Amino acid sequence: MPVLNRIAALAPEMTEWRRWLHQRPEIQFDLHQTAEFVAERLREIGVDELHEGIAQTGMVAIIKGQGEGPTIGLRADMDALPITEKTGADYASQTPGAMHACGHDGHTVMLLGAAKYLCETRNFAGRVALLFQPAEEEGGGGQVMVAEGVMDRFGIEEVYGIHNAPNVPFGFFRTTQGALMAAVDTAYVTATGRGGHGATPQDTIDPIPAITAMVQALQTIVSRNVSAQDELVVSVTQIHVGSANNIIAESGWFCATIRSFDPAIRNLAEARFRAVVTGVAAAFGVSVEINYERGYPPTVNDADRALFAASVAAEISGGDMVDTQARREMGGEDFSYMLEARPGAYLFMGTGAGAGLHHPAYDFNDEAAPVGASFFARLIERRLPLR
Repeated sequence: MPVLNRIAALAPEMTEWRRWLHQRPEIQFDLHQTAEFVAERLREIGVDELHEGIAQTGMVAIIKGQGEGPTIGLRADMDALPITEKTGADYASQTPGAMHACGHDGHTVMLLGAAKYLCETRNFAGRVALLFQPAEEEGGGGQVMVAEGVMDRFGIEEVYGIHNAPNVPFGFFRTTQGALMAAVDTAYVTATGRGGHGATPQDTIDPIPAITAMVQALQTIVSRNVSAQDELVVSVTQIHVGSANNIIAESGWFCATIRSFDPAIRNLAEARFRAVVTGVAAAFGVSVEINYERGYPPTVNDADRALFAASVAAEISGGDMVDTQARREMGGEDFSYMLEARPGAYLFMGTGAGAGLHHPAYDFNDEAAPVGASFFARLIERRLPLR
């Protein structure tokens, strides 16, 4: 696999960086140790500009090439997840209840490795904007960075990102022209009846049968309201009600995740969700409160940039290791906000066998970091060639 020689030589250092970050996971926007570590590395590397405190703990670093040219953005997410690690690694998380279970520590190191190479070689014309982003998992740090004006402030014309993919062959890249990941909406429903003694249910209005009926009826949104060829997921993921075995609760709540691609399907799903919940509530005599939150939009690649990025991936891994017509996924990604603001592309990069993302036994494959760093570096050299 033709990883750039200089980046291959950086592999031990990148592994050291990654494992330091892995031991110190931080959540959402509260990435103070992480941001300090990344900023220190960027200063040592010798970036031309470093702008900190964007989206609280995010930052943008600028590397200037030889001569004038456009500015290309490369993005890495830095946050971890509220999961207790079960890898057994000697570099496992030292923060109780938090771990890098999605490989953002690896993404950060890929971009740092590319930055070191690009600062040393500067074999490009124009500028690179390195976007180190907080709060991808929850909080929409990508949206915050865009809202704070990073695209205009730094003159970014295109933007690219990659995500590791465990249990995909090592070095295999997947992307597509158009929508790659889904829009993600979340609904919270509180049903309130009249509580009382478990021995006298006739004197109560029990929210449990109402919630149970709502959850069952919501399954018909997909099966009876959209075509089997349309892509929609409605999953109830939490139910909370009751406090003792002899008490009928006053109220209870549940939440659901709703994922789609098409704006019309997204609107239909919300309308049907509200209609089903309020209809069932009326039938059971409970009052209901619905908090329906529109979340990350679909992650939509620009067709030309996706093909370009795939051609770069083919240089790194070989043409038979790139799929340009990957099936789109129902997962969500706040890189979508950056792709709404500027054309670009998002790709998945295989890291070989291992526990899946968001699993307590997951660990990023350190051997993949030079591959991702080489992809980023070669993308810049191809997109901003010296004349």
